[in-house]
Amino acid sequence: QVQLVESGGGLVQAGGSLRLSCAASGSIFSINAMGWYRQAPGKQRELVARISSGGSTNYGDSVKGRFTISRDSAKNTVYLQMNSLKPEDTAVYLCNADVLVTQFWGQGTQVTVSS
Repeated sequence: QVQLVESGGGLVQAGGSLRLSCAASGSIFSINAMGWYRQAPGKQRELVARISSGGSTNYGDSVKGRFTISRDSAKNTVYLQMNSLKPEDTAVYLCNADVLVTQFWGQGTQVTVSS
């Protein structure tokens, strides 16, 4: 119903920045909210940032003040600007779309932050 494709991951040194993109296609008018989650080996998937259809945002405690989520409605794309990256930010970052009680996920993009 909804397809999500992430891009922008890569390798960066601590203190650097990356910008992730998530392009949505399919039944895009049914999307209530979109967000970014991350998952590292052996850890639970955690919320990074979320933005509603009305534009309100929320962030995980560990990224507040460093990451910013935004959207471009004309392009059906959400972005995650990541600044002041730390090694503990290393994870697979996944884009999420919320449709009623159903969640859709992208394939993920790897972010690796070196010391």
